[in-house]
Amino acid sequence: MASQDWMNKDFYAALGVAKTATQDDIKKAYRKLARKYHPDQNPGDKAAEEKFKEVSEAFQVLSNEQDRTQYDAIRAMGGGARFSAGGGGAGFEDVFSSMFGGGGANPFGGNVKFGQGGAGGPGFEDVFSSMFGGGAGAGGFGGFGSRRREKGADVHASVSIPLSQAVSGTTVKVGSGLNQVTARIPAGVKSGQKIRIAGKGEPGRNGGAAGDILVEVTVEPHPVFDVKGYDVYIDVPVSFDEAALGGKVEVPTIAGTTVTIKVPAGLSDGKYQRVRGKGIAGPKGAHGDMYVKFHVVVPKRLSDEARAAVEQFRAATSEADPRATFRSMAAL
Repeated sequence: MASQDWMNKDFYAALGVAKTATQDDIKKAYRKLARKYHPDQNPGDKAAEEKFKEVSEAFQVLSNEQDRTQYDAIRAMGGGARFSAGGGGAGFEDVFSSMFGGGGANPFGGNVKFGQGGAGGPGFEDVFSSMFGGGAGAGGFGGFGSRRREKGADVHASVSIPLSQAVSGTTVKVGSGLNQVTARIPAGVKSGQKIRIAGKGEPGRNGGAAGDILVEVTVEPHPVFDVKGYDVYIDVPVSFDEAALGGKVEVPTIAGTTVTIKVPAGLSDGKYQRVRGKGIAGPKGAHGDMYVKFHVVVPKRLSDEARAAVEQFRAATSEADPRATFRSMAAL
């Protein structure tokens, strides 16, 4: 959902990528920065915490093709139009400000965002229509004098929650002041899912029922876990000796526990291992699975003793050809 403050933020610079970056480039850049600035890695460091929020917001926008397109358009126009009412005239934001007490706030709280119609929620025409009686046509505002019962307009709001709360479920406050209501976010909620709060939207007309509040949930990306449906994916680094000789490693789960996984001897980089039932809780008590992807980490610097050991290993395995199958498959 486009935000007016996007004009002042350079999400590409926040992630350190070019405007032409692919989705894979954006994801890799985010993972690197998220690991670096994650609050768990920098306890008490406010600057790191703010940086983590900055890169998370940048990834949230740029990883969504629709949001990225809107963001690029806004930036290209130098911030985009503020829906002015004419040359030098007051914009809609100023109109709302004057109508509801100034300060630039809308009457539904900071989490409620009005779009220009379409998939992004009610447009300004819909808002004015609901305020002045509904049923307005091209010729002006209609509905005056009508005694027909009309349901109130729905109010659209958005919230952003961390992955841990999406997994376990939570409650959030929507709106502000006397208009604030509580929304229950169910466990296993997906990013983009909408939660309906019945009867808490705009009041109806002539005795009609009140509208609803539709809360769109955004699940913040996590630096370690990826979620696809009810399954969880995680990259786990292993050392060269663990890959060559085998061993056991402890792997965190999305539930906050750990599991011990056996590393098979002769492990190849990128190999997956499935851990049943360690994903996200699904319907009727079922659970998704966790898929562990191993990455062999080779030290960038070796001591003299370690180098000598590796050279001895090379000599002892000189007859092995790791690319023999590769060459035969590449042959035309």
